[in-house]
Amino acid sequence: MAAQVYTDKDADLSLFKDKTLAVIGYGSQGHAHALNLKDSGCKVIIGLYEGSASIPVAKEHGFEVFTTADAVKKADVIMIAVPDMKQSSLYEKEIAPNLLPGKTIIFTHGLSIHYKRITPASNINVIMVAPKGPGHVVRSQYVEGKGVPALIAIHQNADGKAREIALAWAKGIGGTRAGVIETSFKEETETDLFGEQAVLCGGASALVTAGFETLVEAGYQPEMAYFECLHELKLIVDLMVESGISGMRFSISETAKFGDITRGNRVINKESRKAMKEILKEIQDGTFAKEWAKEYDDGLINYNRMLKEGEAHPIEATGQRLRSLMPWVPKRNIKGSQAAYA
Repeated sequence: MAAQVYTDKDADLSLFKDKTLAVIGYGSQGHAHALNLKDSGCKVIIGLYEGSASIPVAKEHGFEVFTTADAVKKADVIMIAVPDMKQSSLYEKEIAPNLLPGKTIIFTHGLSIHYKRITPASNINVIMVAPKGPGHVVRSQYVEGKGVPALIAIHQNADGKAREIALAWAKGIGGTRAGVIETSFKEETETDLFGEQAVLCGGASALVTAGFETLVEAGYQPEMAYFECLHELKLIVDLMVESGISGMRFSISETAKFGDITRGNRVINKESRKAMKEILKEIQDGTFAKEWAKEYDDGLINYNRMLKEGEAHPIEATGQRLRSLMPWVPKRNIKGSQAAYA
């Protein structure tokens, strides 16, 4: 049975009349939620740690900024929009001691609740509102009068209004303009992690890199390898997003189509599916979450090493050189833009 899709008519933003909403953190998602809710007529405050680089940014955007503890004290509905691995410590030290019965905590991802890194008291609502897009898109779509589809989930419904609150928040950020689907913390967490690891980030980057290396090792120019294994990927993904896999195949040549349907399964084969199932099992049984928490607690040594190794790969220098020849390709300093929301 198809999931119910909630739209504007199903959500009541007046639920937040005379309420104070707090967004803890002012990063990619946090700043988008806060600005959209403010523009929707809600009273929004920001909670940040002392010395945060985001304090002047949030103030410039018209928000009152408090410490996390004070923001939680003042607010009725509190969104935790800080990185997953920072949430449990922040919750224990500054959020939980200031939560009164009947307040609502919102997450944008289910990891902390699903893996019990945070165990809230039973007298508060615990919900999720998770837009299916990065924060800058959540903001830009809202400004254009549109919205990004979102997920909601209910973990605890202490006052009987958790779903209404989730839908109101989703409406305030523009999610109900596009459509909102209800899920669970478990389903959102496990599918999100699997998609990131096996397909969208881990799988795609490994596939592109392996294709690039295969061509270069066979004696082809790295520029040709880049064009064929990375640059044209956007065209194919855009076609899939716009029209599905069959629509993409309709739009490419017969030669490309034949190569697709006869060779793709030789790359993504039984062994690939076996690895995907192993990855999913590690997500389901908590192995990945424990490994990630240990890596974080140990100082991110392996994490930083592997990221630096990736940045040093020849595909990056080749791509940077070729992108400079393409005036139609947007050039974005992603690291610099994110630094504004630290």
